[in-house]
Amino acid sequence: MNILITICARGGSKSIPGKNIKDLCGKPLIYYTLKTAIEFAKKQANCHIVLSTDSNQIKEIVHSLELPGIDLSYNRPTELANDNAGKLDAIKDVFSFMEKRYNIEYDYVLDMDVTSPLRNVNDLVEAFKIIQEKKGALNLFSVSPAGRNPYFNMVEQSEGGFVSLCKQGNFLTRQSAPKVYDMNASFYIYTAAFFQKNHQKVITDKSIVYEVPHLCFDLDHPIDFDFMSFLLENNKLNFNFLR
Repeated sequence: MNILITICARGGSKSIPGKNIKDLCGKPLIYYTLKTAIEFAKKQANCHIVLSTDSNQIKEIVHSLELPGIDLSYNRPTELANDNAGKLDAIKDVFSFMEKRYNIEYDYVLDMDVTSPLRNVNDLVEAFKIIQEKKGALNLFSVSPAGRNPYFNMVEQSEGGFVSLCKQGNFLTRQSAPKVYDMNASFYIYTAAFFQKNHQKVITDKSIVYEVPHLCFDLDHPIDFDFMSFLLENNKLNFNFLR
């Protein structure tokens, strides 16, 4: 099984400037994702880890960490690093680059999001088992239990300004409604067939999920860094997190 691990970290960020390399408990944020990727790759026969960035600063910081096995040869094109560029297009580009570089055909691409680092090697191992066992699955992404349910306590507004439940159903409690998830953006696994079919969106009619069995959230707002720093500094995480 040939696996490509992509670590996508563009230089521009409006919500949290420089968030991919922002300090988190004494290390740049990207360190935690790289560390987990390396430990996972050790368990695979043929696995490459590649950094996809348009930023020389990010590349220099990753190089300075002196972590083994990180391919820094790829430079993300400017047109794939702006606010209008989709991440899938960026992954497709580095996927093609790495297949040519190593003269290899990858069976899977594992994309690990820098801004959602609360995952461990066991999560990745178990997720790969799920997608390998699910015949016909094109991709898998990590999720967490949703705090709200569109069948029970989420509403949407109509053109007339009135609101109604997002999804209709005869459910008296949230627990009785169909189970829904929050996409926590921690990691995504794509099969080679996903790219061969040239899908433009992550969610397809043959997508499956891995429910993360512990705390997992992404960093969208500066205060999220404060929350995560507190959890790490005070050992409040409920799972084995590489540091």
